[in-house]
Amino acid sequence: MGPTDDATIEPGRISGGILVGYDSSAGARVAVDWALRVGKQMGWTVHVLRSWSLTTAPRPASMTGGYVPPLQDFGEAVLKQMQAEMATWDVPDGVRVELHAEQGQSSAQLLKHAADVEVLVVGARGSGGFRGLRFGSTADQVVRNSPVPVTVVPPPKD
Repeated sequence: MGPTDDATIEPGRISGGILVGYDSSAGARVAVDWALRVGKQMGWTVHVLRSWSLTTAPRPASMTGGYVPPLQDFGEAVLKQMQAEMATWDVPDGVRVELHAEQGQSSAQLLKHAADVEVLVVGARGSGGFRGLRFGSTADQVVRNSPVPVTVVPPPKD
C-alpha cells in the first residue's frame, strides 16, 4: 500500500469517487482496471469493496487447531489478501485507492454504499454462478437497484 492508499474493515461510509465490487475473480480484476482508468481521468478516488463471509474469507493466521478467531481477524485476512493482490495492479500515478472489506452479501453491501459515490462498477461475472450467463447475480441486483449509474464491465476475453 502506498501513501495514497487506505484499507478499512466494515467501513462506516464510503463517499465520493468510484465504488467497485471485488472478489478476486478475473471479472472483478477487469472491473478494477476499468475503474482505475476512469479514476485517473476524472480525478476520483477508487473504492474497492470486497464483501466476505466465513466461507469466502481467507483463513486468518490466528486460526489454529480448534480455535475460531473473532470476525475482525477474518476481515483483516481479507484486507491482507486484497493488499497483496493490489501490488499486482497497474495503479496510475495520482489515483487514490481505498480498500474496504465488509462482511455480508456482495450486492447488499455495494448498494448500501452506492448512494454517496459517483458510479458503481462491477464485473459481469464474478467467482460464483454459472458459466454462459451474461450477468451474475451481483451485477443483476446492482443494475436493478442502484441509486447511481452502474457500469458492468464485460469479462476478459479468453
